[in-house]
Amino acid sequence: MNAELAVPLDNEGFLLDRDDWSEEVAIELAKADDFEMTDQVMTFIREARSMYEENGVVPPIRIFAKKQKVSTKDLYDIFKKGPMKLICKWGGLPKPTGCV
Repeated sequence: MNAELAVPLDNEGFLLDRDDWSEEVAIELAKADDFEMTDQVMTFIREARSMYEENGVVPPIRIFAKKQKVSTKDLYDIFKKGPMKLICKWGGLPKPTGCV
């Protein structure tokens, strides 16, 4: 349980219950990772959540980047490490599988 958020998290900081997610929670989760939320990152999170709702799976980074009209390098420039992992973590989505 994160004291500031008051939402249950797993040992990696992912939400235990997706229904606890809100944009405010996303901002706090990013802050806990020493990351300042931007409009662009929030847009990526909203889009990943939408893709997850449509397909029931976290989008692979190449498909996600293509749909966002950015390169995977752009995503790594923004997130430094594991773009989809952070997008999912801050977006209240399940941990991505595969190479992220």
